[in-house]
Amino acid sequence: MSVWVPDWPLVAAGVDPAMPAAVFVANRVVACTAAARAAGVRRHMRRREAQSRAPSLEVLDHDPDRDARAFEAVVHAVEALTPRIEVTRPGRCAFPARGPSRYFGGDEALAARALEVVAEVLAAPAAVGVADGPFAAAHAARTALVRANRSGGGEPPVWVVAPGRAAEYLAPLSLGALDRPELADVLARLGLHSLGDLAALPAADVLGRFGSEGLEAHRLACGLDPRPPATEPPPPDLVVSAELDPPAEQVAPIAFVARGMADELHARLDARGSVCTRIVISAETEHGERSERVWRHEGALSAGAIADRVRWQMDGWLHANVRQRPSAGIAHLWLHPDEVVAA
Repeated sequence: MSVWVPDWPLVAAGVDPAMPAAVFVANRVVACTAAARAAGVRRHMRRREAQSRAPSLEVLDHDPDRDARAFEAVVHAVEALTPRIEVTRPGRCAFPARGPSRYFGGDEALAARALEVVAEVLAAPAAVGVADGPFAAAHAARTALVRANRSGGGEPPVWVVAPGRAAEYLAPLSLGALDRPELADVLARLGLHSLGDLAALPAADVLGRFGSEGLEAHRLACGLDPRPPATEPPPPDLVVSAELDPPAEQVAPIAFVARGMADELHARLDARGSVCTRIVISAETEHGERSERVWRHEGALSAGAIADRVRWQMDGWLHANVRQRPSAGIAHLWLHPDEVVAA
């Protein structure tokens, strides 16, 4: 099950969706408001073109720390339904639905409850998608929002794809759903325009022509994870831990320690010819309070990406509301690879 808050960088920045605004990274749009989209602004668009389409466009720089800090409240709310929350990125989280779905009376009932708990902490709209695999579930959430908007609010922003039907659901979607514009452009020039077109090709041919990136895209189009699942759990000797002495009450010293830990973990993975696609980051205070998050990446988590996620998680925890923030400094950190696959 995927829980998605659209345009999260703008929601986190407190921007009015009725105002044309966009967040940029390297002069390209990564998120924009509904008003900006109405004016023709789109993701991946260059700043100059975006401003030409919306002359009054408010330009914001990307602030991933702010995004993660603000999203902590949403993740904490969803944890009331299940403890196993995977954060893909600020604005989107997911969790295995089978157990909670049985408890709440089905996927639709669970999705409705997820929307309720998010609405308790957030004024912005959210959507929920249910499907086999995080990629299909994420796009089901998009379908849910489109349907809800078209119905004028008459339909709930929930979309459930029946088990085993993920590839069929994904097939009509454009290649833009892969969020890999350069690859999508090459595929389009070859006459491929939908995920179904890509999925129909033999995997070996895609690998030979487009390499590992093409094969990952092909697996996504088929409703699979981008890499084959690991056949056994990661060995315990990959876990990296550190003690902070004195305990840290600010993000900066934690982030410094986390960078060294991430480098060490990456070196251990490199020695095995492996990469980490899902990691559990845990922290504990000197009073025994604990923060634990599962972070997923559709590709491979680099050392920098792991360190960023430690910083985001700690920033969100240390700056949470009074009831949720820790009462003492962070004394211990753990990086626990949860899914490791061949590089």
